[in-house]
Amino acid sequence: MSAPPLDPAVPDRLLDQAASRIAEDWHEVRQDAASREEVILVLGQLRAALEVTTEGGDPAVEGLAGSPLARRLLALIRGHFVAAASELSPVPDAALLLIWLRAFEAVRERLQPRWDQQFAYRLTGPDGLELVVELAHDLRSPLTSILFLAETMKRARSGPVTPLQERQLGLVYSAAFGLSSVASDVIELARGGDRLVDLEPLPFSVADILESVRDIVQPIAEEKGLEVRLGPLADPARIGHPLALSRVLLNLTTNALKFTDEGFVEVSAAEVAPDVVEFAVRDTGRGIPDASMAMLFEPFRRRQRDRDYAFSGSGLGLSICRKLVEAMKSELKVETASGARTRFSFALRLPRAAGEGVPEPASA
Repeated sequence: MSAPPLDPAVPDRLLDQAASRIAEDWHEVRQDAASREEVILVLGQLRAALEVTTEGGDPAVEGLAGSPLARRLLALIRGHFVAAASELSPVPDAALLLIWLRAFEAVRERLQPRWDQQFAYRLTGPDGLELVVELAHDLRSPLTSILFLAETMKRARSGPVTPLQERQLGLVYSAAFGLSSVASDVIELARGGDRLVDLEPLPFSVADILESVRDIVQPIAEEKGLEVRLGPLADPARIGHPLALSRVLLNLTTNALKFTDEGFVEVSAAEVAPDVVEFAVRDTGRGIPDASMAMLFEPFRRRQRDRDYAFSGSGLGLSICRKLVEAMKSELKVETASGARTRFSFALRLPRAAGEGVPEPASA
């Protein structure tokens, strides 16, 4: 004998019982959670969404999507609903119950969190900037370790390496260095992009800075078969902001290597007036197309392509370079010939540091 058809009013009664029991018990079992009033409100929204779904409609759960409370309450309603339905006598036909169970599943799927929306909300929220900085720090820390290990192995400090292994380690170093630079640029831009870590001018050696830049980018240059040249400087001991200067020169040199396929990249520092040193990074690369010049120093620019020439869409590096140069009371200039070369330069007033304890570089 087949089971009697289920009275359409029974599911409604079961839902009412489930919602009432959950609302009554909520304050006792979940004192640190949402208020009873909020629970009743969400239960009503879920009830309406379930009814719409059983009628073939689209449940309106936009305000509840991604809500842990809504997902928890839906699971409780479903549990109470199934338990109460199993105790009905006589046992009803399962067809209508199946419709409601499918409705529960459909609403549950609509309540699943949209991680893209949550991420966008966090980025545009009051702590969005902190989230970006945290992500950049999380990227930069392991990348720094990769850089150190790749350079150590490439220089055979951990044992001999074959020419092929040396080339492969150069590729690893170049990739990690590029990612680390992007992470650093993000952190710097979040802090304004013009932060001079050494607020007070310090004595430093210009030659040491140029040599440090060359040493860092050397694996990248070797991988591309390029030469990194250093220009001469008659009086290298100066007083200024060495950390900001190093960051600008390193960023400009890395950029030059990226867009140079053959020839060289030169980093120079020449005294052009008493206590005024002009720093320049020039390359024998492809030059910058006219169409790209207008947005050259803009961060988050729209990606531009000119045949085989492409700028990064972020544009963080050059933007930060310009900000740091301006913070050092100068202007970042660019000269370029499309398809031929590019030269970035800026002049800084750097008094000589004679007697300041800055070691003179060893003669070549």
